[in-house]
Amino acid sequence: MTTQPQPIRVLVVEDDPVAADAHVMYVNRVQGFTAVGKAHTGAEARRLLDRTPVDLLLLDLHLPDVHGLQFARSLRAAGHQADVIAVTSARDLTVVREGVSLGVVQYVLKPFTFATLRDRLIRYAEFHAAAGEASGQDEVDRALATLRAPGPAALPKGLSAPTLERVTVALRDSGEGLTATGLAEVVGISRITARRYLEHLVDAGRAARAPQYGTVGRPELQYRWVKGP
Repeated sequence: MTTQPQPIRVLVVEDDPVAADAHVMYVNRVQGFTAVGKAHTGAEARRLLDRTPVDLLLLDLHLPDVHGLQFARSLRAAGHQADVIAVTSARDLTVVREGVSLGVVQYVLKPFTFATLRDRLIRYAEFHAAAGEASGQDEVDRALATLRAPGPAALPKGLSAPTLERVTVALRDSGEGLTATGLAEVVGISRITARRYLEHLVDAGRAARAPQYGTVGRPELQYRWVKGP
């Protein structure tokens, strides 16, 4: 009888409840992974880690009570050995370099899609499964190379990264949110195109939508950024 391998246990650490729920859902959709819990602060994550076996942290770097790298450093000092995939809006390469020494094996930039996280998790699973003694340098290099993504995850057909960045900035800076019509005017694209980008951000867990009441006729959907940078 073949014994099934144990799933990789993931703790989601993300202070935004909407994003945390989305990340838990994403993790559980990837074969071989299971989300064993979620925490919204470093203190809550620490309590969970002290009583729950965890292989991997999906760790937001901007927590309300501690910076993610400071939290990772405290875990290492306490003897916790879980690896870390850092989730962040920051593009500071100094932070990336610092994270390498703290067990950060991957970085995922917000906003991201399920496909992006799935790719990182699959690659981590291959790295995690490597065991035994390497036969030589080539095998060591192959093990490390499994963590490297071949390139940015593809966006849905018809969407472009530069426009997505402009849409993201506009929505994030809008405060109370934008309709597709409002976003189209700000970014300089059609309303239909704006709606596609907004729905993409909703699917990625980075935006939420709700009807805009108080208008004549059918209410237009209002979109808001679910978390600041």
